[in-house]
Amino acid sequence: MRFKRAKRDRWLLGVCGGLARSQGWNPNVVRLVTAVLAIAIPGFSLIPVLIIYIILGAVLPESDEF
Repeated sequence: MRFKRAKRDRWLLGVCGGLARSQGWNPNVVRLVTAVLAIAIPGFSLIPVLIIYIILGAVLPESDEF
């Protein structure tokens, strides 16, 4: 299955929801892990996570399935 952004199961851009649905994972767990990685890793981890999220949100197509 190809990775796409979620159209209905989204909070912001649908990247975490799309990743979770394409892999068969719980979307809320993926969102939580993403937030923890962005905040808990020492150093400037918030900025790279946000940049990657925004790029994926701009590049990935939306899914019609979820």
